[in-house]
Amino acid sequence: MTLQITEWAVSPGYTPYEAAVRFMEERVAAIAAGEANELVWLLEHAPLYTAGTSAKPEDLLTPDRFPVHQTGRGGEYTYHGPGQRVAYVMLDLTKRGRDARKFVCNLEQWLIDSAAAYGVVAGRRDGRVGVWVDRAGGREDKIAAIGVRLRRWVSFHGIAFNLNPDLSHFSGITPCGISDPLFGVTSLHDLGHTVEMIDLDAALHLAFTDIFGSVRRVSAPELGDCNSSETPNP
Repeated sequence: MTLQITEWAVSPGYTPYEAAVRFMEERVAAIAAGEANELVWLLEHAPLYTAGTSAKPEDLLTPDRFPVHQTGRGGEYTYHGPGQRVAYVMLDLTKRGRDARKFVCNLEQWLIDSAAAYGVVAGRRDGRVGVWVDRAGGREDKIAAIGVRLRRWVSFHGIAFNLNPDLSHFSGITPCGISDPLFGVTSLHDLGHTVEMIDLDAALHLAFTDIFGSVRRVSAPELGDCNSSETPNP
């Protein structure tokens, strides 16, 4: 099976969430129509909460803390903010085998392998989406989240990997609906690894190509006047 070219783009600064979603909607439609290549888009957002299709109102603990965006991805509430690498993954599963379960498994492996580049042992957990690490006292913390949607077998939304976000920002929600105090969130920095975003990007790039195939670097999407214009809130 011949695959189309997969493009890889990295946006500087903070990309406005709603503009990013509008771009994804348009790009996914173009990919499904055979008018655009697949795209993996790496970026950061200013602090915000997103509500997936299964989000429960009671899991938004501090609704006035940051902007809250309703989103069409699967899952519940999650946080995005500075120090977290978001990757929006727009791949055509018609050309990669129409297997949604395998696709999510491959996304998980991508994150596991990226964490392993820094000596972090991360893994899957039954009944809990994302990638987790064991901590002292029987705790388990999530280092990376997954939230995807398929439209005409083209994926969008994607993953979020915690490099060095302000972990206190997660306290405004029940992340992914998991309230058990034994399950929290962590980051490479929290685990003792001083890593720059450009280095994490390199690890993500290498792990992605091992699983999904080669990519071609392209310029970041143009979003008009609002491109990378958001400023993080304290």
